[in-house]
Amino acid sequence: MNEHEPQVERRRRRTSSTRTPPPRWPGNPECVEASAVDFEAIAHMLANTCRWGGRTRRYISLAQHALTASEEIEALDGIAGEDRRALALHALLADAGAAWLGDAEGEHPVSARAAARTRTHGARIDRAVLEAAGLDPEPPEEWAEVLRFVDRMTDAAERRDLGIGAGGFLFPPLRRTIRPLAPEAAAERWLARFHELHAGSDGAAGNGAAAPADADASAGGELAS
Repeated sequence: MNEHEPQVERRRRRTSSTRTPPPRWPGNPECVEASAVDFEAIAHMLANTCRWGGRTRRYISLAQHALTASEEIEALDGIAGEDRRALALHALLADAGAAWLGDAEGEHPVSARAAARTRTHGARIDRAVLEAAGLDPEPPEEWAEVLRFVDRMTDAAERRDLGIGAGGFLFPPLRRTIRPLAPEAAAERWLARFHELHAGSDGAAGNGAAAPADADASAGGELAS
């Protein structure tokens, strides 16, 4: 390097050589491959997507919903350690397809176009995401039942604590109180949870120190009502 080169130019070259590449944002849902799945991008997109299509006075993200369900799954008794880790990872990734297709709850319930799009591309996206995470794309049916039940309990807790609906729930809500996280905090915790559970496939499941999904965020904290 020329010793007379301006300092600003030298600093620019050093910065560009160490800059982290941008996330590979989900694109065309018709051609999703496991090799192209970027979990950092998914974390940010789910954290920036509000539950119920934004029909709530307080923001709560798909990422936080998945975090909560994942933590509740891992806390269940009577499930072997490796099965519990895999189930918790399935719960974390359950809404990952929204990064390509958008939030189905945000669509009009009679939207034929949305329903057709989900049917056509949803299964393919789910398979690619689960393959990229090292999971079986077709878990046992009893696992699917557990995932559905915990998801509905999580939804009931969110509706209870955020004042959604007119009271009364088809499923018992979780005992924990849901406190919405800022999108940045939700994305960070979702990604940390993914790495914790994914690393657990080598026998380290459950040893991470990720904060509960409804804890106050250190940088952003609980959003105002």
